[in-house]
Amino acid sequence: MSADTASLVINRMERAAGQLARARANIGQIIFGQEQVIDEALIALLAGGHALLVGAPGLAKTKLVASLGTVLGLDEKRIQFTPDLMPADITGSEILDEDVRGSRAFRFVPGPVFCQLLMADEINRASPRTQSALLQAMQEHHITVAGQRHDLPRPFHVLATQNPIEQEGTYPLPEAQLDRFLLEIQVPYPSKDAERRLMIETTSAAEAPAAAALTAADLEAAQGLVRQMPVGEQVVEAILRVVRSPRPGPDATSEVNRLVAWGPSPRAAQALMLGARARALLQGRLSPSLDDVAALLAPVLRHRMALTFAARADGKTVADVIAGLAAALA
Repeated sequence: MSADTASLVINRMERAAGQLARARANIGQIIFGQEQVIDEALIALLAGGHALLVGAPGLAKTKLVASLGTVLGLDEKRIQFTPDLMPADITGSEILDEDVRGSRAFRFVPGPVFCQLLMADEINRASPRTQSALLQAMQEHHITVAGQRHDLPRPFHVLATQNPIEQEGTYPLPEAQLDRFLLEIQVPYPSKDAERRLMIETTSAAEAPAAAALTAADLEAAQGLVRQMPVGEQVVEAILRVVRSPRPGPDATSEVNRLVAWGPSPRAAQALMLGARARALLQGRLSPSLDDVAALLAPVLRHRMALTFAARADGKTVADVIAGLAAALA
């Protein structure tokens, strides 16, 4: 890369970092006390991926997605997943049209998946058949109906929510679908001060609306910058180490084989690489560090691993395994 090209890229990164700082601030005016959740959601979108938001009811998961759509200038739609939801309710379907001359022809009616930011609310309440309707869209950014390909808008992101408490009448997401989510974002309860502010400001006469900070084109440009960001060899080796070491098999340690039933796929390495770059850009830095990798270990790995029965019987959790990986990075 020539000096002029490098200078141009740096200027673009600095401009994008300023836009992202405004986006964070604008979302923070609507979503109180969830700074880490906001950052992880922005990282998922900057990296060009999808995210699974897991938290108890009433923690503003739906409001977060709506605010992201407004602040980032994205066309946002929402689907409430229910047991009777059908795949065509997501992707759309063909209907038979008849014109004034009596000629008949099939016409495709797009479903709500044709947007830039799709909120899949309580995704685990729909049947596996319906959940699978999202798989092609999430991975390939197009769907196929009656043998015809239909491309989705760009950019396209899915932010799905999942309630960890009410499990009756739910269908666990299959591993193939979980692996398509770049991050699993845990949404905790707010602190006392944040809840006080939330209680007062959301029950007043007027609630401040979200303000746009970027356009869809700005987001796509920032996503391109993320992929151009240089990554040091130390960071590359660290990502490979933390993704490969918890995989059971003949090359794994006896401890890993005892604890881990199945480990992270190569998508985990891709997610860490893109996520670390996106986190660096979000914080106004020009390249990722080991701190970025460590910060994203949990959201990248916790939905891509499962423990053995023996490990669960001993009281071990996936979080314990990830903590050990993080300690090895220090």
